[in-house]
Amino acid sequence: MDRESLRSHLIEACSLMAIEIRTDQVEQLLRFAAMVEAGNQRMNLTRIESEKEFAVKHLVDCLAVQKTDFGFSGRGIDVGSGAGFPGVVIASCLTTDPVVLVDSLEKRVGFLREVSKALQLSHVECVHSRAEDLARNPSYRERFQWATARAVAPLPALLEYCVPFLAVGGHFIAFKGSSFPEELKAAGNAVKLLNASLIQQYHFQLPFDMGERWLAVFRKEAATSAKYPRKAGIPNKKPL
Repeated sequence: MDRESLRSHLIEACSLMAIEIRTDQVEQLLRFAAMVEAGNQRMNLTRIESEKEFAVKHLVDCLAVQKTDFGFSGRGIDVGSGAGFPGVVIASCLTTDPVVLVDSLEKRVGFLREVSKALQLSHVECVHSRAEDLARNPSYRERFQWATARAVAPLPALLEYCVPFLAVGGHFIAFKGSSFPEELKAAGNAVKLLNASLIQQYHFQLPFDMGERWLAVFRKEAATSAKYPRKAGIPNKKPL
C-alpha cells in the first residue's frame, strides 16, 4: 500500500465521519497498517489490500466507536483480536489504560506482540487462548471494565464469549454489520441468561459507500453464572 494514499484516505474518511484524529495518531495507524501488510505475507491477516478500503473498512470502522457514549477507561479486553482490529486501534488512539488482546491462533498473537512492541504500546498484553478457556481463569474472569469484539461470531455466541470477562457494571461493545437487527433478535435469551442489557445502538454508513455498520453497547448487570461460558466450541455450535 502507498503510505501517502492511505494517509489521505484516512484523514478524509475521518473528516466525513466527524471523527477527530491527531497527526500523531495518524502516523501510529500508518505504521500499524504497514505491519499488517508485511504480516499478511506470512499469515492470513486481511483480504483488503487497497488503501481506500483499508483506511475505511479497518481503521475508520474501528475509530467510529468514538461516536458512541462509551469512554475506554479501566482495564479492557479485545476478544478474537485477529490482526488487531479494533484492539490495536483502541490502544493506539483511545486509551492508555491496560488492554488485553486475546486470540486463539498463536501466529496472530505473535504478530500482535510484534505490533505492540513496535508501536510502544506498553499498556497492551497479548494472550494466546480461546475465549471460553481464558474466561474461566480467575485472573481474567470478571476483571475487566470493557470488552470488544469485531468479526468474530454471531451475537448470541459473542455475548457468551465476552460478558464473562466483565466486572458487574462493565460494558461490552459489539462491532456488527448489516445483520445486527436479526442477530439481536436471536440473542434475546443470551442477553437474559448472561445478565446483560443493551444500553445503546449506533447505526451508521461507512464513507465512500463502503457498507452499513452497527455498534451495540451492552452493560453487565449482575455476576455471570458459573455455567458460562460453556466448553470451547459449544457457544458457536449451540448458541444460547
